[in-house]
Amino acid sequence: MPWQQIQPALPRGPGQHARPQPARSCTAWCAGPHKLAERKRPSPLGGEGVTLSGAKAIRPRIALSTASVFPDRAPDAFEAAARLGYDGIEVMVSADAVSQDVDVLRRLADYHGVPVLAIHAPCLLISQRVWGREPWQKLIRSKDMAEKLGARVVVVHPPFRWQRDYAHDFGPGLARMRDETDVVFAVENMFPLRARGAEVAPYAPDWNPVLMDFPHVTLDLSHTAVSGSDALAMAGDLGDRLVHVHMADGTGTNRDEHLVPGRGAQPCAPLLAKLAADGYPGVVVLEVNTRRAGTREARLADLAEALDFTRTHLGASPATGPATTPAAEATGARRLEPRTAGWADQVGQLGAV
Repeated sequence: MPWQQIQPALPRGPGQHARPQPARSCTAWCAGPHKLAERKRPSPLGGEGVTLSGAKAIRPRIALSTASVFPDRAPDAFEAAARLGYDGIEVMVSADAVSQDVDVLRRLADYHGVPVLAIHAPCLLISQRVWGREPWQKLIRSKDMAEKLGARVVVVHPPFRWQRDYAHDFGPGLARMRDETDVVFAVENMFPLRARGAEVAPYAPDWNPVLMDFPHVTLDLSHTAVSGSDALAMAGDLGDRLVHVHMADGTGTNRDEHLVPGRGAQPCAPLLAKLAADGYPGVVVLEVNTRRAGTREARLADLAEALDFTRTHLGASPATGPATTPAAEATGARRLEPRTAGWADQVGQLGAV
């Protein structure tokens, strides 16, 4: 049954708990009561904690990307986030019809008590036809979705080099859009393609937003692994321009791996500790690849491990914290051996999230 047909069945008033049953229900996976059903909605920019002096302090919120449950769909991400205790969701707008439907997303957020904190615009190679082919229209619709759902951030990739007009006007166009909305457009760091000693940059004006004057940037640690960048140095160079983080890991191969944090070679723990020490007010989004999880229970375990790692190190001092969490050890997590990818593999990474 299409999600559009079950919208009226989603509860909105108190005491109504008749749940929809989509064709690919994850009720069995996330069985049991949702403790977050009546949780107070947090601010999109950060949560309020209490210091020893009693003063309120901003802490980063931890969100789950809907891309992290692929090949499952957005409703599965909301259920997983609610069960595990994530603070919110980042919606990756994709071919999944639910990810494009503001009304259904709002009802899912209300039902599970999990707010939408960010929208990822459909600017991947694999989502070029989502919301049409005109890139500015994609950003406008992403902005409209964010405003309607109360999200503060829209994540956007640099233009592909073949999008010449869009690339030429990218910076000035984002500036014009900033004048029309409170939504922040955070440009994400990408990576060049490398094989056999050659390097091609498929993005324009550049894959690295640190080198440009965008006022708001998303830092993705799987992408720093592919580009061979120093994630800590990038965060330091960005300063207050760093407003959004995609937490994942990578081993430094030519593949955009999006491993669970702690399973690769990126400085995930030190970066999280730095964010906490610097009073970072933005959102940390777990954007991990769980496609190799054999079952939904295994996927849920991966997402729980990722959340546990991130929470632990956001509370750690910069020089402390183990490389892997107890959850990682319990599930047999290990560092993957580097593997060299060819051009065919690298071109596939243009669909990177």
